[in-house]
Amino acid sequence: MEGVSFLTPKCTLVPSHFFEPASSREILGEVVVLDASDSVKYLPVPQYDAVLVYAVPGDGVTAPPELWRVLDRLPACQDYNKILASHREGFLYLAIAQGKSLLLANVFPAGAFATAEYYIFLAMKSLQLNPEVSTICFMSELAPDDEMSLYRYFKSVETV
Repeated sequence: MEGVSFLTPKCTLVPSHFFEPASSREILGEVVVLDASDSVKYLPVPQYDAVLVYAVPGDGVTAPPELWRVLDRLPACQDYNKILASHREGFLYLAIAQGKSLLLANVFPAGAFATAEYYIFLAMKSLQLNPEVSTICFMSELAPDDEMSLYRYFKSVETV
């Protein structure tokens, strides 16, 4: 399933010790609006002792959600401040960790890349991280102008 994912903003991360499979729909329904036809699924994120709960339309989707892929690949980022993002089809999927501690995992509406940048910088500011000493990694392709825009603020920009 490498490289294949389902793009959905309908997801939440739950610490493993709080997760009950039978209440997954209720847990997700507390943070997103679910359609009656949505099927609620979940995947473990063992490196952060958590479970990603997410919704798909119906039962036919077998690919993991994009945020799960971001979380799965986040430990591979080389720096202590790990910043991994994917900007696809109007959403920014973003995860930030320091060492092995996950600080943020979220999906933001971002039709334009400038909006994605806004959310990245807002998240970094709220976590008191300095972009000038950080490398940002992207799983999605970056347009040359977008990459150059990021280089103005970050120590390095990588595509993984």
